[in-house]
Amino acid sequence: MPRIGGKKFLRKTICEAFPQPERFNRYIEVFGGMAWVMLYKEKHADMEVYNDADGELVNLMRCVKFHLPELMRELEGFLNSREMFTDAISQLGSKGLTDIQKAARYFIKMRLSFGANGREFSCSPKNIKGAIDKMEAVREGFSRVVIENKDYDNLIKVYDRQDALFYCDPPYHKTEDFYDVAFCEADHIRLKDRLSSIKGLFLLSYNDDEFVRELYRDYNIRGVERANNLITGKYKEVIITNY
Repeated sequence: MPRIGGKKFLRKTICEAFPQPERFNRYIEVFGGMAWVMLYKEKHADMEVYNDADGELVNLMRCVKFHLPELMRELEGFLNSREMFTDAISQLGSKGLTDIQKAARYFIKMRLSFGANGREFSCSPKNIKGAIDKMEAVREGFSRVVIENKDYDNLIKVYDRQDALFYCDPPYHKTEDFYDVAFCEADHIRLKDRLSSIKGLFLLSYNDDEFVRELYRDYNIRGVERANNLITGKYKEVIITNY
């Protein structure tokens, strides 16, 4: 399922930038999204935590983990249809749906939208069945993972230990309006202040932006490039670490 800011094209580079395995034994994805980095390896640490502030996304992940057969049955009736896309969006805002029904409609909303914006129908071929078939691999990858739906500040505070590695992929600076969950300039600063006080290690992925570079000027900043999944060309990003 596509999602704005997904790390499909950068997951290998990010994992290669992780510290040596003996330096951490708990791995926490603070802005989990589609979990491309989480699922890149069979296991990052003995304890693994997936978190996202988007309750609809977290509900989908929980249903994949705990109720996959029922979710797949719910999705069987959906087609690459503009009417089904708009119905899914409108039904998500209504009461009375089960968690499985909500998860199915959120999946359709994101899978059939243009550029993963969740608002406009994509008008392009989409292999819904192929995407559903891949859910079993996601379920297996999440079999040991703790799933959270918390504010990033509280999550980091709760799971911080000396043997913790936090991977943070926040909404990129000046792209915050593309996300359903509110995130503003003050949040970028609040995240930096929280990470500056942790006992453990962190790795951040961000857009290569003057504000970001200045905010994290006291840490290790490495420029990287990835394919741009909306237009032809490369997109410049940075990887920031405190190790």
